[in-house]
Amino acid sequence: MSVALPDALKSRLDEPVFITVGTVQPDGSPQMSPVWVKRDGDDILFSTTVGRQKERNLRRDPRVTVLLQPFDAPYTYAEIRGTAELTTEGGAELIDELSLKYTGKRYADFNPASKEDAQRVVVRITPQKVVGGI
Repeated sequence: MSVALPDALKSRLDEPVFITVGTVQPDGSPQMSPVWVKRDGDDILFSTTVGRQKERNLRRDPRVTVLLQPFDAPYTYAEIRGTAELTTEGGAELIDELSLKYTGKRYADFNPASKEDAQRVVVRITPQKVVGGI
């Protein structure tokens, strides 16, 4: 069952704040990645590419945890636990939107080497539990 995100957390996610995504490795150990983020209602979206470890982990086991710890308030945090759905539809558009949010540039201009990247994947996280004080 999904949960609503608190308004203060929604506001933080709308800022150019980094999140750390935790996935489960095949051996059960954690795998962590800092990523850019976008909010769509109460869902959390980020971008990756086909073949990256977090993409492979999430296809095998969609359980995910996201940690947001703002730079300007390092003693506050929010942990969002949920499940992920992956699609390649809209992948190029999402990475451009995120790049504009974080760098002010389209992704190809920010990262010219990205033309060699594998296909982009949209990861949509549906929150099931929120912990923390943001």
